Amino acid sequence: MTSCDVRGTVATSSDGKAGRVSQYCTKLRIFTKLNRMAQFQEVTKQSDLHPKPAGLVLQYGTAGFRTNANLLDHVMFRMGLLATLRSKKTKATIGVMVTASHNPEEDNGVKLVDPMGEMVTPTWEVYATQLANAEQKDLLASLKDIIEKESIDMSREANVFVGKDTRSSSVSLSKAVLDGVSALAGRSKDYGLVTTPQLHYMVRCQNTQGEYGEASVEGYYKKLCDAFIQLTKNASNCTDDQKHLSVDGANGIGALKVREMESHLKKELHISLFNDGSTGKLNHQCGADFVKVQQKPPTDMRMNSGERCCSFDGDADRIVYYYTDSEGQFHLLDGDKVATLISTFLKELLTQAGLDLKMAVVQTAYANGSSTNYLEDTMKVIVRCTKTGVKHLHHAALGFDIGVYFEANGHGTVLFSKAAEEKIQRLAEDSSVTKERKTAALLLRSTIPVINQTVGDAISDMLLIEAILAIRGMTIQQWDAIYSDLPNRQLKVKVADRRVIDTADAERRAVSPKGLQEAIDSLVRKYREARSFVRPSGTEDVVRVYAEAETQESADSLAHEVSLAVYRLAGGVGGEPEPLH
Repeated sequence: MTSCDVRGTVATSSDGKAGRVSQYCTKLRIFTKLNRMAQFQEVTKQSDLHPKPAGLVLQYGTAGFRTNANLLDHVMFRMGLLATLRSKKTKATIGVMVTASHNPEEDNGVKLVDPMGEMVTPTWEVYATQLANAEQKDLLASLKDIIEKESIDMSREANVFVGKDTRSSSVSLSKAVLDGVSALAGRSKDYGLVTTPQLHYMVRCQNTQGEYGEASVEGYYKKLCDAFIQLTKNASNCTDDQKHLSVDGANGIGALKVREMESHLKKELHISLFNDGSTGKLNHQCGADFVKVQQKPPTDMRMNSGERCCSFDGDADRIVYYYTDSEGQFHLLDGDKVATLISTFLKELLTQAGLDLKMAVVQTAYANGSSTNYLEDTMKVIVRCTKTGVKHLHHAALGFDIGVYFEANGHGTVLFSKAAEEKIQRLAEDSSVTKERKTAALLLRSTIPVINQTVGDAISDMLLIEAILAIRGMTIQQWDAIYSDLPNRQLKVKVADRRVIDTADAERRAVSPKGLQEAIDSLVRKYREARSFVRPSGTEDVVRVYAEAETQESADSLAHEVSLAVYRLAGGVGGEPEPLH
């Protein structure tokens, strides 16, 4: 045989047909070049329909791009281009989600989803920023630069899944993404209105050839709800009251999808849905972020004393729980409490099953100190601390057989290694083990499919939490009482340049400016059970201050004093921070 690749390299054999093959290679090379030129001409033509405002600079961060929707048309088109390149590079389907999560309704955003449903790699985050910020005349050069750096074979096919949230701007912006995909001759599937975690799920299903599940919204509901029903068969004598949950849908996509899913639950969970999008504004005085930050229930939600309630955020990848007690006092159960509930449930099952699997809980510096102490000292669970940002937690969780990760804001999930899943499966099928070990293994096996392992998922997390509470016969008050949060306070300090703050030890210590950490240490020593750290914002020139202590008054005083230290040592602007009381 004699062969050539698209660059025209000739490999001859003894049959003497090298000349004809060389001609064929030359023609193929010319055809490929013409085809690529045609593609680039189409990019130029389509790009003119999605022009970039001159001088606009945006940064791809943990949340992708996120800003006022009117500034994003060109970004969406270019993320369609980038997703197509990423698909060609990975030889897999890539996802593009149009959403701004918990931001106000007038904002929008976009994030890319990698083949296993995870967030796109840091290198490609840099490419995203590069491509989005290239001036109109430099777009092709920027595109070709990425193709060259990554040695992308442009003759490969590309597949991109696209989803959007309920914002009015999402319709035209998702169309811009689809234009970007078609400009580079990629194939796209538009899933329309989906939650962010649902799109992550579809991408993983597609790239595992259905091993993870069926790549459809219906397939998602069926997998999670069937698993939930199977798992809750292990709960004894649940009353209708115990099966009831009030859900705040943040007037977003999560509310729509809960409504769609309800029939699949077969009355095993009774949901009262509030802020369903029929009247209210997306994320306005409702949703997980509002509840967490304001420490109060959402508006337009009827709450009976002691009743379980939860809130999703705008794209349904965060969840927090809460209730009011008999005296009307509001109690929040955030991501720390969720991680504790899930990890203690799994730890107990692993012990009962006699399975030697390494499990850890991954937190950030924002995790309440009481949760860390309870997990490490009482439950003897490994705790790891990472930098803020879901991608850092997800990556750290992958290092264990079972990794439970949640940010305090309620974004998180559980990851099982392939080896862990196989060990659990083998034990569940082993007829020679004791009844206790087998029962625990069967419970673990039933737990896995309830979880969306690709990313934090409010719907999946809700079903898992409800199943655990039912199996353990726990009320929300008993869950809340596992440990008591240390009082804490978060503040922001405006500075001239946030880059003067540099941190280490998973953002728990400031290494610059000089003297700041020493000042914080000195202030912390004044209070009992105290802790404080500072970190620069990823999006604006402010420094975020966190403080916790034995009493709320102490936490407030410490937060204010640390804010003053930041203001004085890190170039604060405007007036000095005022005391909270």
